[in-house]
Amino acid sequence: MLGFLLRLLPFWVREPLFIVIGSVLGVRLMYLAVRDHDWGAAGFGVVFLVFTAIRVHTVVRALRARRNPALAASAEATAVDAGTQAPAQVQTQAPAQAPVPAQAQPQEKEPNVWGQAVAALAVFGALAAALWLAPRVLPSDDSTPQSASCSDGEHEKLPKAYEETPEAVTGDELCEALNRPDLAQLLGTPGETATTASGSSNTAALTDGKVAEPEAEISFDTYTVNLSATYNKLSTAQYVKLLKIGAEKDVKTLTVLGRPAVFSSDHTMKFEINLGSGGSGGPVEQGPLARTLSVAFDQKDRGGSYDITVWSKSGALPDDNVLVDIAEKVLPTIPERTAR
Repeated sequence: MLGFLLRLLPFWVREPLFIVIGSVLGVRLMYLAVRDHDWGAAGFGVVFLVFTAIRVHTVVRALRARRNPALAASAEATAVDAGTQAPAQVQTQAPAQAPVPAQAQPQEKEPNVWGQAVAALAVFGALAAALWLAPRVLPSDDSTPQSASCSDGEHEKLPKAYEETPEAVTGDELCEALNRPDLAQLLGTPGETATTASGSSNTAALTDGKVAEPEAEISFDTYTVNLSATYNKLSTAQYVKLLKIGAEKDVKTLTVLGRPAVFSSDHTMKFEINLGSGGSGGPVEQGPLARTLSVAFDQKDRGGSYDITVWSKSGALPDDNVLVDIAEKVLPTIPERTAR
């Protein structure tokens, strides 16, 4: 049915349309053949390119005939002279006859070139519009995994601690700041995409819900990154003293973004939940080691800090400079609040 409709189009619309379609399909098939090493696609691509070459040759011949009508007229005149020489000799011996008026031959109407050009532009415009709208209308077959996005917690009711601490940000705001497009590259795994992204507006443990402690977590195949903010009165200097009293290892103080900061290490907890008929879970075990960078809220270290923690299931950890790079990129993008 489509071929029949195309044959009904004028020559100067149909042939350029065949050339455009054939060349696009031929080049596309040849590209897929080279990329996927598919000889079948290469064969079809050659067929479309040969078909296009034939159409181009046809259009070129038509253009030459249209530009040089004198060649066709001279050929017709030669044929007419050859056919009229013999009857002319016979007429000299026959009696004169009244001349028969020649009937005017109907002249073939020249095609409207401008109309065909407008029609060709309309067809090409419709084809371009269809190609442009197809990816937006048709379902995509792209199998590339998409990076996880933070959940929308706009309607989540915040605990009372956030009302008493106007400067406290929410877990969703921390998630938006942490879920950067270059986070995997900062971790040293640029080919990975985030598998999960979440944020929660919790309160600190053992504070009876009086201290706001929002957190966000982004997980990749290799590493998991957690960002939390604790709005208490504990300064970084006091926190370092507590770490030394607890005989913590791998403690290192430094300055990040002009603020006091400290590195510390601790093991995560590993536990299992059985969703079977019994509903029992396994014992809590010691999980892989995690590395944390705590950075004070301000240069004066008046209390409270941002904590960036990284760990992996295998127990491998990135270099400490990686956490510093993440802090320098992420912390300045966290919104500052003075009232809620």
